[in-house]
Amino acid sequence: MPDMVSGVQPGETIETDVVIIGAGPVGLFAVFELGLLDVKAHLIDILDRPGGQCAELYPEKPIYDIPAWPEISGQGLVDQLMEQIEPFGAEFHFQQMVTGLERQPDGRFVIETDTGARFLCKAVVIAAGGGSFQPKRPPIAGIEAYEGTSVAYSVRQMEAFRGHDLVIVGGGDSALDWTINLQPLARSLTLVHRRDEFRAAPDSVNKMRALVEQGAMRFELGQVSQLKGEDGQLTSVVVKNRDGETELTCSRLLPFFGLTMKLGPVAEWGLNLHENLIEVDTEKFETSQEGIFAIGDINWYPGKLKLILSGFHEAALMSQAVGRIVFPDKRIVFQYTTSSSSLQKKLGVL
Repeated sequence: MPDMVSGVQPGETIETDVVIIGAGPVGLFAVFELGLLDVKAHLIDILDRPGGQCAELYPEKPIYDIPAWPEISGQGLVDQLMEQIEPFGAEFHFQQMVTGLERQPDGRFVIETDTGARFLCKAVVIAAGGGSFQPKRPPIAGIEAYEGTSVAYSVRQMEAFRGHDLVIVGGGDSALDWTINLQPLARSLTLVHRRDEFRAAPDSVNKMRALVEQGAMRFELGQVSQLKGEDGQLTSVVVKNRDGETELTCSRLLPFFGLTMKLGPVAEWGLNLHENLIEVDTEKFETSQEGIFAIGDINWYPGKLKLILSGFHEAALMSQAVGRIVFPDKRIVFQYTTSSSSLQKKLGVL
């Protein structure tokens, strides 16, 4: 996770030029294009790291249609983009979902997230891919009664798990990463997965197995089939395996069963939609609401191609329009990074 992650104090309103909703490749490249115009951006993403689908769903999958890269992995592309935007000091707010947007009398926008964070900005850029990632609920009877108290689908604050008997379910990067990070805080920790093979990075799997060998945690082969507790508070979970059932003491459960895509609260913002995608123009990639833009897979226009390359093009044109909103009295002059000394100074190459 990058060093640019920003914390927001309760009740604090952060003022910035632009809020970008979504930190996938297109949202990241938007930081670059906006930065060339001196436009400052904050990014909000429901995931716990930058990269969107590239980082979450196919970090090791090769991509063949990025210009000048005959082949690059999803995570490799994200890493390169993060390096490219470093000069512009964008601030990231992870594990948050935008829940509200309200236009102010002066034309600016107030954006709120499900953690209570507030942002005041002059323009909004929706770069949320196919929509916001929503965690998949595991098929365990009665789990809804424990959600929000002792069942969580993401880690917002690690300290919330200190001293708990923690059970983590899953075999991907999120499950293994949080197993390693939360083990020192938990009173006890058990990782449950249906098989002894993992989709996570090999290094993470090796670290988990080392912790098991040291007796610092447990690994159970099987699936959680039953939750036990009262009034939303877990006391134990039952794991079903080939040999029968095992009951584990548990006060906090973290199931990582993958993610699904939904348009989410954006659908309630009064934007013109086309088959659950946001309709935009092809001059500025502005939505039907002035000052709100949509780029990448989440938008639609005649001839739209869902390519990262297309999103990069859209980010460039959007940024020119946003620059005029942020600096209404400033003449926006188009410049090439290859020949402009002022742009090269911003990039730190002069």
